Amino acid sequence: MVVRFTAAPTFTARTDHNGARLIVDVPDAALRGAPAAITRPTGLIGGVMAQAFKTGRSKTTRLLVSLREKATHSIRVDGKNLVVTFGSGETATRESTQSGAPEPPTSARASRILDVEFGHTTIRDQITVQLSTVPKVSRSSEAGRTRLVLHGARLPSALERTLDVSAFKGPVSAVSSFPATGDVRGVVVEVEHAEGVTDRVERQGSKLVWTFEDPTTLPSSVTGVAPDGGVARRSRTIHVENELVDLPEIHSGYEPSDGEGAQEYQTAPEQAGAFTPAILGQQAQPGRGFAGRRIDLDLKDADIHNVLRLLADVGRVNIVTADNVSGTVTIRMRNVPWDQALDVILQSKSLGLERRGNMLRVAPLDQLEKEREMRIARQKQELQLAPLETRLIPVSYASASEIQKRAQDLLSGRGSIAVDDRTNVMIVRDVAGNLNQIEELTRSLDTQTPQVLIEARIVEATSRYLRDVGIQWGGDATFSPATGNPTGLAFPSAVNAVGGASDNNTPTAGLSPFSNQVQNPNFAVNLPAAVGTGSGGAIGLTFGSINNTINLAVRLSAAESSGMLRILSSPRILTLDNQEARISQGTLIPFSQISAQGVQTTFQEAKLQLLVKPHVTADGSVSMHVKINRDEPDFNQTSPRGDPTILKREAETSLLVMDGHTAVIGGIFTRNTGRNLDQVPFFGDIPLIGVLFQRRRASDSRSELVIFLTPRIVNRAEALGR
Repeated sequence: MVVRFTAAPTFTARTDHNGARLIVDVPDAALRGAPAAITRPTGLIGGVMAQAFKTGRSKTTRLLVSLREKATHSIRVDGKNLVVTFGSGETATRESTQSGAPEPPTSARASRILDVEFGHTTIRDQITVQLSTVPKVSRSSEAGRTRLVLHGARLPSALERTLDVSAFKGPVSAVSSFPATGDVRGVVVEVEHAEGVTDRVERQGSKLVWTFEDPTTLPSSVTGVAPDGGVARRSRTIHVENELVDLPEIHSGYEPSDGEGAQEYQTAPEQAGAFTPAILGQQAQPGRGFAGRRIDLDLKDADIHNVLRLLADVGRVNIVTADNVSGTVTIRMRNVPWDQALDVILQSKSLGLERRGNMLRVAPLDQLEKEREMRIARQKQELQLAPLETRLIPVSYASASEIQKRAQDLLSGRGSIAVDDRTNVMIVRDVAGNLNQIEELTRSLDTQTPQVLIEARIVEATSRYLRDVGIQWGGDATFSPATGNPTGLAFPSAVNAVGGASDNNTPTAGLSPFSNQVQNPNFAVNLPAAVGTGSGGAIGLTFGSINNTINLAVRLSAAESSGMLRILSSPRILTLDNQEARISQGTLIPFSQISAQGVQTTFQEAKLQLLVKPHVTADGSVSMHVKINRDEPDFNQTSPRGDPTILKREAETSLLVMDGHTAVIGGIFTRNTGRNLDQVPFFGDIPLIGVLFQRRRASDSRSELVIFLTPRIVNRAEALGR
């Protein structure tokens, strides 16, 4: 027995019920997709049941293995598999641990014969050999006697016997089982039978079924007629004399189907006989739409009843034929599924088939149609005569009027539905069967509507950097007899030089130690930085000569600013599935409009808004259409009348997000950089000295907008059932 896990397991094991049951506990393991119970006996194992239970905070899986007889066991871990091996003998009453015992070699697990049984029917005899495992077999025959040797098998002393079955008057007269002698090790099952019989061996799980048939007692539809007038054997039975063969497993034919009672069975697929061409490598593909055992048919003027008996025997089903079914069939088919052959034969004779479990009823098509019409008429009549009942069906979450529209189709012609709006209750009157269907429909539709909490996060980050360096300098010089420094020339006898960039509006603080402002500074270079309260700084220098005949004034100014701004907006709203929701916050900005009617004031919205319509999918994800706005007034940029502009940020999209997960639905990143150079021509280009004739400005502005969205289903367990 092999149990597969997703990781290497650890285990403890013990025996119970005096060695009749093995209990294996695997901690930290849960059942996923594995069957809870396996009830079909196989070898020494009578059945396996799996249980999962909690031990503290972890889960433990327990395997209960029922044994058909006392046996030894060993348990080992093979990668991610737990391998449990059983052998015949007394069960050890010790605790197994993680290491386990090594698995015994194949030779140590010899096949054990559990029973040898005989069965008789009107057309065949069967010997069934119950085994713990199926060994290799070989067959030999002589006049009136056939042997089957099970190599390496062991036979209990109680089964060393001879069964006299001659009283059944079938093909077999005696069955003997005894240990093999000589160089052969194993068990011999010997059958004494009449001359001319045919036999075949099938493996069914851990059983070998040996079938004997007398062709002279079979219907012609089973044997077929040989060209020479003799009886031909069934073409799918091939005997292998004295050859060691591994038998393929053939299903037993009748297995209970799910949900059926003990008396109803379904046919196992592909019922192929043993020693067929499939064993010799000639596997045939099943016909399209048919999965029955493949057979060969060569029939001429065969009675339809015998043909149906043949197909019932091959398909291992029960066929009941109506009295008015008659006629003969001539058909030749090779390697076709038996159910396809049955379908073709029924079509050729205008017959129909009615199936109930493994019972097949064959009758003319017109008769089956009449019976079907009579059943329908009887059901309608019963429906008309059935008593009417009244049932109150409360509706908790949905609207009773909406469910009423969907339940109308389930009413019979005599039924009716009324709704009490005050209590949200449906009043249904109809037959009991329809009432149950309407109530079941209501329970399926009347569930909690999922509620979704949608949270949006709008993150804005802005950084700015600005640097401005400027210079102002100028002065005056006088050379004249009045100042005592004439030029000594007849012309010009007096020279007066003064800065020409005269600007009374330019700040001149710092140029004079006696006054904050200097009238008409007359700068020669006037390239100042924008400095003032809260921005930058400046320094003024004044140089003068004796009697103030030569004056020089210099003013250096510089400003540098940097800043970081982060804005986080987080609107959130709760709404029902498939319902649009909106939440907003903002201001109304008035604007004046002048027209012929006069001055009119209008308002423009500048708001933060979340508009969303969610839909919860069956797997618990949220599909939604969302629109997010963030508008704000900008008073730095105004109209000529002073009205501010509106900065708009908007995202609109449709997306699918898992419950509780966060998605980035959009983002915008902008960057503005600039460098400005103001200078006096020619002088500003002179190396080193040129800086006295220049003003330098540099700016860098970055802005990023990111929008996040997170949906959460607040009533997931009640609305989705998980």
